[in-house]
Amino acid sequence: MLWNTRRVDVTSPTARALLVLEMVQNQPGIGAAQLAGRLGLSDRAVRRHVAVLREAGIPVESTRGRYGGYRVGRGLRVPPLMFTATEALALVMAVLEGHDAADPEDPVGSALGKIVRVLPEPLAGPVDAIRRVTARGWDVGVPDVETTAALVQASAARRRVRLRYRFGRGDEHEMEVDPWAVVVRHRRWYLLGWSHTKDARRVLRVDRVTRVGVLAETFMQPADLDPVAAVEEQLSQGWRYAVEVEIEAPLSDVEHWLPRSFGRLEAVDERRTRLVATTDEPEWYAAELAGLPFDFRLIGSPEVRAAMKVVARRLQAAADAPHTEA
Repeated sequence: MLWNTRRVDVTSPTARALLVLEMVQNQPGIGAAQLAGRLGLSDRAVRRHVAVLREAGIPVESTRGRYGGYRVGRGLRVPPLMFTATEALALVMAVLEGHDAADPEDPVGSALGKIVRVLPEPLAGPVDAIRRVTARGWDVGVPDVETTAALVQASAARRRVRLRYRFGRGDEHEMEVDPWAVVVRHRRWYLLGWSHTKDARRVLRVDRVTRVGVLAETFMQPADLDPVAAVEEQLSQGWRYAVEVEIEAPLSDVEHWLPRSFGRLEAVDERRTRLVATTDEPEWYAAELAGLPFDFRLIGSPEVRAAMKVVARRLQAAADAPHTEA
């Protein structure tokens, strides 16, 4: 259960009982006097609220003595758990780092769905959209939870942000950005938006955002925006080495094998497809191209061509290696 004291009437008995539960969970061993002081109640009222929780099947245990107090024990049923919105988002992020949580029939997906359904509205929609984007791949860049929450909330509220961003060289710069969307791709968290500092669309890694401030200015998200497609297209361009490849297969077949982040695909004719991209890693790009089940030829692209010759030599050496019985 999520709890936000600003959105409930804390004078009601139910609200006070839930506050007692939250405090006991957050501070196991808390005494009746401490609970009474924080809630502005008498010790007798605190004991009455504890009794209400026990009647509801929540195993609130108590110990006597100088160091005694209340704690939630282990019962037959899992008691309601109290999370702040940031804690709930942290759980979503942790699960996405190691599990495909998009399937509601999966136990993890089902549990995550319950958390999303009770999140405050500014977080619920964006977080649900994030969890439905499969976080697959190899790289892992885990961002700060509070930073991520601030960006998600600013995106939902359509509020501009001023942030500090750490570039790959380690230097930091401040920029103002309209945060269109937060997207998870290949286990990295990206912020897609419009940079007013650069006057251009930008994709930023959330784990490199070191500070976020929400501004008063608002923005309108592009009406036809597909956040995932936009991020993948942006990630395929702007690197050091240009790549152009002509593939002997129809566009529809090539799209099945290459993600949009690999580059821009366009039909040459009914039987051939052109791939246009950039890369900072020619060796990796050459190895990925070698995995295509189609004939292809490089047009220019000397760096990738050189890397492909290295890959070819390795494959040939592996194929020519003498076979020995185990």
